[in-house]
Amino acid sequence: MRLNYLSNAIGLILTYIGLVAFTPIIVALIFGEWSMILPFFASGIFSLFLGDILRRVVKNASDTNALNDLKKSEALVIASFSWVLFGLIASIPFLFSGFSFIDSLFESVSGITTTGASILKDYDISNSLLFWRSFTQWLGGMGIIVLFVAILPQFAVAGRQMFFAEAPGPTEDKLTPRIRNTASTIWIVYAVLTLLCGICLFLAGMKPFECLCNAMSTVSTGGFCPHPHSIYGYHSNLINWIIIVFMFLGGANFVLQSSVLSKHNLKLFWKNEEFRFYVKTILVLGFGLTFALYVGHNFGPVHALSAGFYQVLAMATSTGSVSENYDLWSYFAKSFLVLSIFLSSCSGSTGGGIKLTRWLLIFKYLKNELYKILHPNVVLSIKIDNKVVSPDVVRQTVFFAFCFFSILGISALLIVLSEHDLAIGISSAISSLGGVGPGFGAVGPMSSYSHMNVFSKLIFISNMLVGRLEIIPFVVLFHKEIWSLKK
Repeated sequence: MRLNYLSNAIGLILTYIGLVAFTPIIVALIFGEWSMILPFFASGIFSLFLGDILRRVVKNASDTNALNDLKKSEALVIASFSWVLFGLIASIPFLFSGFSFIDSLFESVSGITTTGASILKDYDISNSLLFWRSFTQWLGGMGIIVLFVAILPQFAVAGRQMFFAEAPGPTEDKLTPRIRNTASTIWIVYAVLTLLCGICLFLAGMKPFECLCNAMSTVSTGGFCPHPHSIYGYHSNLINWIIIVFMFLGGANFVLQSSVLSKHNLKLFWKNEEFRFYVKTILVLGFGLTFALYVGHNFGPVHALSAGFYQVLAMATSTGSVSENYDLWSYFAKSFLVLSIFLSSCSGSTGGGIKLTRWLLIFKYLKNELYKILHPNVVLSIKIDNKVVSPDVVRQTVFFAFCFFSILGISALLIVLSEHDLAIGISSAISSLGGVGPGFGAVGPMSSYSHMNVFSKLIFISNMLVGRLEIIPFVVLFHKEIWSLKK
C-alpha cells in the first residue's frame, strides 16, 4: 500500500469536497440567513486545508502521475477513507447549529449515504441546513468519487479502479470504452432526472425550495424531506405519484438508463434480466400491499394503490420517505414492507441493500446446487442476460451475502443489548445497513433516532457507511497487508 497514492487521491477528493461545501452559502444568502454563512464556510475551508495538508506532508503525493497505476486494494481504501472524511466534514454545519458531535455525525452520514434516518425532533432549523441535508444525499446518491472521476483529469487513468471501488453492484458494466465518459454520462442522466422531478413537483403545487430539496432526495433515493411529516405532510396523491415514478427510476440501473437514452431504444430495458426482475417484484409487492390496505384498512381503491406502491418503492429503493404512517398498519400489511427492504433495488442505482442482481445470482446458485445433488457429475453455469457469470463473481456474491447478514446479526444484537428492545434492535439494524432510514415502532415513519443512546448511534453510523460502500471496502481494511504502508 503506497502512502503517496493514498494521500494524493484523498487530498484531491477533499479539495473538491471543500469547494462543494460552499454551495449552501448561496441558499443562506437568498434567505438572509447570515448566521449560517460561517458554518458552511468553515466546513469548506477545513476540507480544503486538510486536502492540501495530505498532498504536502507525503513525499511525491502531489504528483498527479502517482495515480496512473492505482491498485484495486488502494482504490478500496481511498473510497473508505473518503466517505468517512466526507461524513466528518458534512457534520460541521450541524455542530454550529447546536447539535452534539454524535448527532451531527449521525445526520451527516445519514445524508451522504442516502439512508435518510434522522435525529431531528422538530424542523425549526435554517433553510440552508435543510438544503444541505438534501444536497449531501444528492452527492452521495451517485457517489462523490464517481463524480470526481467524471470531472477531474487526475483520475483519467485511475478512474476504472476508483469507479468500481465505489459504484454499487456485483458486475462491472461499461457504457463507453472510457470509464470517465461512463461516469460523466451517468451523472448527466442523474442531474436531468433531478431537474425533471423538481419541475414536476413544482407543477403539482409544491413550493420551489421544497421542490429542489425533495427532488434531490428522491432521485438519490435518500428520503430527507423539508417537511416534518415527510411526503405525507403534503396530502397530495399527485405528488405521491410523481415521487413514485422518480423513486422507481432512482432504483433502476443508471448505466442501463444511459444506454437506453443514448441508443434511443426502450426495448433495452426489458432485455435486461435484472430490470425485469425489478419490475415484477415491485408489481407483486405493490399490488399485494394494495390488496392488504383495501381489504384490511378500508382504504379506497385509488388511496390503497397510491399508498401501497409508494411504500413498497420507498422501502425497496431504500428511499425511506413516507406517504402514510405505516406503523398503524396490520402485521400482514407490514410484511410486504419487510420483504421490500430485503429484495432491494438494481445494481448501478442509487438504492441501497443487497441489490437484485445479487439475489438473482444467489437464487440461480442455490438452484444449481440442488440440481447437483441429484446429478453430481453435471457441469452447470450461471447466466445473467444470457452471459455466463464467472465463478469469481458468484463466489464474491455469496461472500457479500454472508458478510451482510453477519454484520446485520451482530449489529442487531448489540443494539438490542444497548436499547433493551428487540423490535428497535432488529428494525434499526436492517434500516441502517440497508440504507432505508425509518424502521418500525420507536424508529418508525413518524419518529426519529434522537432518543437512542450514543453507543447505538455509533453502530448506526458504522452500518450506514458499510451499507453504502457495500461492505467489501471496509472488510478489506481488516487485512494486515493494507497497513503495510510504503512511500
